[in-house]
Amino acid sequence: MGATVTGIGITRLGQIAINAKDVERAAAFYEDKLGLKLLFKAPPGLVFFDCGGVRLMLQCAEKPEFDHPSSILYFAVPDIQGAYSKLKECGVQLEDEPHLIAKMPSHDLWMTHFHDSEGNLLALMSEVAR
Repeated sequence: MGATVTGIGITRLGQIAINAKDVERAAAFYEDKLGLKLLFKAPPGLVFFDCGGVRLMLQCAEKPEFDHPSSILYFAVPDIQGAYSKLKECGVQLEDEPHLIAKMPSHDLWMTHFHDSEGNLLALMSEVAR
């Protein structure tokens, strides 16, 4: 039996816009350092990636009031220590080391934070089974 639809019928998050000062530099970061799949580029200056079924759109801010860092995106990974090591090897600007956030009934929640090529704060999260 499916979930009951309430409100206006939202079923999932479809797309997130990420501001970039240099869209091509940002595209290289998300593809080469994070390993996200490039979906397509649309002129002028839009680049789209797939992140587990959610589209990430890189763009320059259209208006001055939109020219600010993005919300923090938390990318789920199965092995946070391994992913952290790969980011470090790639020269990604790391904010902290992987650390325990909370002990949940069936798993431990771990996180680490880093910056993309445009200065946006991002994070990795991992639900580690006990």
